[in-house]
Amino acid sequence: MRQQTFFSPTMRDVPADAETISHQLMLRAGLMRQTAAGIYTYLPLGTRVLHKIQAIIREEMNRAGAQELLMPAVQPAELWEESGRLDDYGPELMRLNDRHDRRFVLGPTHEEVITSVVRDGIHSYKRLPINVYQIQTKYRDERRPRFGLLRGREFIMKDAYSFETSEEALAETYEVMYDTYKHIFRRCGLDVRAVEADAGAIGGTGGTHEFMALSDVGEDTIAYSDHSDYAANIEIAAVSPPDREQEGTSEALSVEKGYKSGEAAATAAGLPMSSVITGRLFYIDKAPVFILTRGNHEISDVKVSNHFDTLDVEMATGTQVHEQFGTSSAFIGPVEAPSNVTIVADQSIRPLVNAICGGNQDEAFYVNVDHRRDFHVDVFADFRIIQEGDPSPDGEGTIQFAEGIEVGQVFSLGTKYSEALGAQFLDENGKSRPMQMGCYGIGVSRTLAAVVEQHHDEDGIIWPKAIAPFDLHLLVINPKDEAQLTIGDNLYEALQAEGYDVLFDDRKERAGVKFKDADLYGIPIRVAAGKKASEGIIEVKDRKTGEVTEVQAENLSAYLNDIGW
Repeated sequence: MRQQTFFSPTMRDVPADAETISHQLMLRAGLMRQTAAGIYTYLPLGTRVLHKIQAIIREEMNRAGAQELLMPAVQPAELWEESGRLDDYGPELMRLNDRHDRRFVLGPTHEEVITSVVRDGIHSYKRLPINVYQIQTKYRDERRPRFGLLRGREFIMKDAYSFETSEEALAETYEVMYDTYKHIFRRCGLDVRAVEADAGAIGGTGGTHEFMALSDVGEDTIAYSDHSDYAANIEIAAVSPPDREQEGTSEALSVEKGYKSGEAAATAAGLPMSSVITGRLFYIDKAPVFILTRGNHEISDVKVSNHFDTLDVEMATGTQVHEQFGTSSAFIGPVEAPSNVTIVADQSIRPLVNAICGGNQDEAFYVNVDHRRDFHVDVFADFRIIQEGDPSPDGEGTIQFAEGIEVGQVFSLGTKYSEALGAQFLDENGKSRPMQMGCYGIGVSRTLAAVVEQHHDEDGIIWPKAIAPFDLHLLVINPKDEAQLTIGDNLYEALQAEGYDVLFDDRKERAGVKFKDADLYGIPIRVAAGKKASEGIIEVKDRKTGEVTEVQAENLSAYLNDIGW
């Protein structure tokens, strides 16, 4: 491809609304342009990289025995009603009506469609298992699109779905997909860690793992052990139960007034925040539930949702808190709490003695609180977010944090969708049973952004070889110099004949512009015909290391072979 006619306009200035490195560099290097908030047009340079990523995905998925198909982006709303997700999915689900007022959704995912297709096409165990996948544009009406391709309203995704006859068979396929994903991301040049995760709106009763690309701008935090392979999203990372039943002998309960916060009351009593019982009022399935934890801990909404096995979890508004407790959330506590409010507590509360909690009146706090004596807890469970320095749940080492970008996730769905949509099969005994399902997604456009986040320097992108938009970037420094132009044209033809994909910068631009654009584009190998072209000498630069080597033009092919290119 001659760069003179290659449509990839570069930008010198960093766009004001581009917060992340990947967003900035993909705009500056001309990989994409914004069409609307969270919606982008991929220009030729970006499209080439997307095609390379998709080719790797197809190769690995096909090798794992999956079959490619293509489902519609526009889905009947009735299917989502059958699965029960039409209302549960939330405002991110884009909805529309056709001219006949029939309801549809723009697919953010395809569990309903594929289950209905398999339901109508497979009825016997003899036709199972199957594993099918597609690469397609998805839609989610994000409240606040940001970070370029990392949180958009339209994005490219690979989603796969497996159908099995048993839980054991599903577990085997899950492991195959887990390993396949590791191969895919490794080939794309990503540093990825697989972590235990929450199934979210996809649901299912089995396990799930997210594949997180480590990055300083990741929207998710990974909790990992410093001495083992344990890793999990902090939303679901298990916290080890306390190793003590009680922390002392309880003193007489009293009420202290005049404090603006639990921290102020604790300071006055000479106690740390870990001795303060704080709580948040939730409405879970429309019923009030008061969840307690220590003052130095934070409640995980995901753990709350998973514990109560419902997505209908809402934190109470200030008005609702006042209606129940007669005061603001800063002063509510479990002692003499309203009788209609269920009280549950994080397991860290169990050993507490002589604690402090809200007094259920303005600027008042109970002191020397003991839950065994002063209030009833319906359930103790793991409700809090794990912290750095906590013991690792696997018993090896302590927890550390890292930021990550979710680029893929595998789910063991079980029979969640097959039961709801009637995807049944007849087993060897002629008995009808629901199919066991798995779901496996990769954010293709997210992977593109994650690669840029991990592979760049101050001058631009540094593409891993496997997904680089071109194999070589060939520059003629001065097109008016006949020797340079001749050697450039000859190399362009020869390299293409040898199977290299070459971007040939034959533009009538200054040398500085060409070098800056080459660094910005990040093609791994740059070949430049410059001042020594009359001697048959060219320069070969490794974009990653910056190393420049002079090579005789006729020896370029041999040199590239020697460096493994």
